[in-house]
Amino acid sequence: MIRKSFKMKLYPGMEEEYAKRHNALWPEMKDMIHEYGGSNYSIFFDRETNILYGYIELEDEGKWAKSADTEINRKWWDYMADIMETNPDNSPVSIDLVPVFHLD
Repeated sequence: MIRKSFKMKLYPGMEEEYAKRHNALWPEMKDMIHEYGGSNYSIFFDRETNILYGYIELEDEGKWAKSADTEINRKWWDYMADIMETNPDNSPVSIDLVPVFHLD
């Protein structure tokens, strides 16, 4: 299992809306995450910086990378684009974090 962590940035004042949308995550999106090998997915929010920190466990990074091109993922990006920093294709601006310590 591959542990992956990343950060994204939420627009100020959008924390409640972000949580609301994720608490009602579409079943198709949940299925896609699992289908492409993602599990144990968590997102944390830093109120001081508006930074979101994501953590996900993956079966295979190559398989996971292909999830970006699914129709449901593109639809989700479009849905979230008004509340967070995004690239021109509406994908979230996401920066991978470098692991420095792990303890089981």
